[in-house]
Amino acid sequence: MNTEPLWQAWCDGCARPNPGHMALGAILCAPDGSTHPLSQRSPHNGCNNEAEARALLATLDLALSLGVRHLRVHSDNDVVVRLSRDASNTEAARLAPLFAQIRERLAEFVWVEVKWLPQHRNAAADQLARAALGLPPRPPAKPARRRR
Repeated sequence: MNTEPLWQAWCDGCARPNPGHMALGAILCAPDGSTHPLSQRSPHNGCNNEAEARALLATLDLALSLGVRHLRVHSDNDVVVRLSRDASNTEAARLAPLFAQIRERLAEFVWVEVKWLPQHRNAAADQLARAALGLPPRPPAKPARRRR
């Protein structure tokens, strides 16, 4: 990566019921700290993995529309992170065309990385996705109890 500023993004999707209506949420953060939120209901119905993949695609489209060239995207869906990198993976064959679109968008960046993060660290994007379906925010995760 060169010295061009790095943008950060967090994306999430949800389907209610699963499968059912899908919604996408994302926060794109510019190097100067300004944010660009995304919260929209998808016109498609599908499962959670599809909603998460569509959220990633929408995040990439938003970033490209803003002229972003260097981007790190965070997602709490391990399937989406893996399939966005690996065209040979047949784990979700039904979603192969969607992941092909994602890989095409990824190729448009000078530098891009899609990283997994735990669900509790993606709460803002999750809240935006849930809001698009009229759902309340997910209750905060309870801290794990320490064993003695």
